[in-house]
Amino acid sequence: MVAQLGPGEFFGEMSVVLGEARTARAVAVGPTDLLELDGETLESMCIERPEIAIRMIQRLAHRLIAAERRLAALGLDDLVGPLVRYLASQSRPEADDEFRLRTSLRELAEGCELSMRETHQALHQLMDQKLIRLVEDELIASDPSALSTALSKFAPAG
Repeated sequence: MVAQLGPGEFFGEMSVVLGEARTARAVAVGPTDLLELDGETLESMCIERPEIAIRMIQRLAHRLIAAERRLAALGLDDLVGPLVRYLASQSRPEADDEFRLRTSLRELAEGCELSMRETHQALHQLMDQKLIRLVEDELIASDPSALSTALSKFAPAG
């Protein structure tokens, strides 16, 4: 499944706008009203009511941003894995079960054998996922078990 659409959403616009064959299919999971438009009708609607074209452009822009984020996350998996494995190897939970590691970006990069730029990107991915936070020069994982769960996602294949 690529997307789950709701009321007022549209799909199949690429084939209509480009005049090409459909490349995807849709399945309704409940009662659905559907309006099918050909390219000529869509074009005349957009000319007569420009707000239709603007709404379509906005929605397509949101879809593009979401797709770019998913692609970026896929590419970051190769960076996040080594960092998560390195952090797990350094894990020495304290009494409060919070994992803390006083380090620098250079030390992290050396430890996980990534460039400093790659390590920086991987750190931000983990921070975006709320798995770690940075306080001054200390990395903190409030929930080390969540970091361990992430480790299984990035375990080497084979």
